[in-house]
Amino acid sequence: MTMQPASLLVIFGATGDLSRRMLLPALVGLERDGLLPERLRILGGARSEMSSESFRDSISQSVEAELEGLPDSGQWSKALHSLLQRLDYHPVDLSSEQSLNEFTATIAERRGDGNVLFHLSTAPDWYTTACEALADAGLNDSRCRIMLEKPIGDSLDSSRQINRRIGQAFREWQIFRVDHYLGKEGVQNLLALRFGNAMFEPLWNSRHIEQVQITVAETVGLEDRAGYYDQYGALRDMVQNHLLQLVCLTAMEPPACFDPTAVRNEKLKVLNSLRPIDSEYLESCSVTGQYTSGAINGSVVPGYQDELGRESHSETFVALRAHIDNWRWSGVPFYLRTGKRLPRRLTEIFIRFRPVPHSIFGATPVRPNALIIQLQPEEHISLSLMNKEPGLDHQGARLSPVTLDLDRHSAFEQTRRRIAYERLYFDAINGNGTLFVGRDEVEAAWQWVDAIIDGRQRLALRPRTYPAGTWGPAAAIALTERHGHSWRD
Repeated sequence: MTMQPASLLVIFGATGDLSRRMLLPALVGLERDGLLPERLRILGGARSEMSSESFRDSISQSVEAELEGLPDSGQWSKALHSLLQRLDYHPVDLSSEQSLNEFTATIAERRGDGNVLFHLSTAPDWYTTACEALADAGLNDSRCRIMLEKPIGDSLDSSRQINRRIGQAFREWQIFRVDHYLGKEGVQNLLALRFGNAMFEPLWNSRHIEQVQITVAETVGLEDRAGYYDQYGALRDMVQNHLLQLVCLTAMEPPACFDPTAVRNEKLKVLNSLRPIDSEYLESCSVTGQYTSGAINGSVVPGYQDELGRESHSETFVALRAHIDNWRWSGVPFYLRTGKRLPRRLTEIFIRFRPVPHSIFGATPVRPNALIIQLQPEEHISLSLMNKEPGLDHQGARLSPVTLDLDRHSAFEQTRRRIAYERLYFDAINGNGTLFVGRDEVEAAWQWVDAIIDGRQRLALRPRTYPAGTWGPAAAIALTERHGHSWRD
């Protein structure tokens, strides 16, 4: 459905950490490049009692700190000043019906005859309350749409309940579920790499690919997310959304076109083709861990339970051996891992191709080709190929691997690197839902992850320990090596 650009953006939770670090700097970036609609106004709402002027002063200070050190500081200052002219504030307490009514009345007054985009940058517990209040105020008509941050629930049942209640307030095409990984340039480039180059797609199947590894590694610990993280753990926090979205983009069939319905349909087929990791496969296909004290970048860091201040059995590391049971990927293992307090920050997709069917080079080893797509900390693509070493030898040609590199930072050094939320806001403001997650995707992902969580609980499998600064428990190494593979560290 074609939608007109929003003329009012309403941010619930506008004084929160996400808003200050990501959302408002992203809006400044769009303002700098002239990508915000001319008539767009922004209304922030949160529990803090303050005036619009005080809110602007507070935002100005925090956003300036986030933008500090960027080149062309004069342009950024000008963009920040311009954005502040669009910005207003109204306090709202989502636990108070009166406060919500006052806030929705303010929204109705300011929207005029334009389109509205609501962004719920709040704890997920408040999603249904906010959506139902907006619907009661008539702020859910065809000119309104709403962005929701993950997670949508903490299980399939809770996700369905939340989606059902939100779906009673807003229609599915109005709902933009955020997975901020989909806003990253490197993730979007994965689609361009696959579907914009003739050399890759013919090889993108089980006949030519031996294994796929997807790693999302963090060096940080709990930071300020202790309560949330201990409730969710790595399976719910990272696997259910970020990792499975990367699996979908890596494994999906070519969509008919680049629009929300076509892309989501192909991703959903991948999720529905994932082989369940139930009790039969649980111990051979999954490993969880929890970090103890260790060292990160030469500094001693405490263990998870020391940071948390109490005993806990929540996992901070997950490694999985997954299979996609369809014609394209039959028999190809997808090794997935994510964790906190790992040796380095890294998001990477590693694709190992099958070896050549016959080597003509005698005893000289011919290594299989590999494609490495690094998404962070830097966007980098490399293709490992076999190449003849220069020189003469009685044994004949000597081969060694070399890499063809595409350093996106160098290739596009004149192009500014954007915050993921710049793309997400740009699309949501303009009504493009392609890079957002559909309800069916969310629930299919929860169904697969729930089977793992439920199975581990039934078997009373607790996370194994691993020292901070290592690549997880030793069992994670065995997960790949028992099948003749190794993690790319």
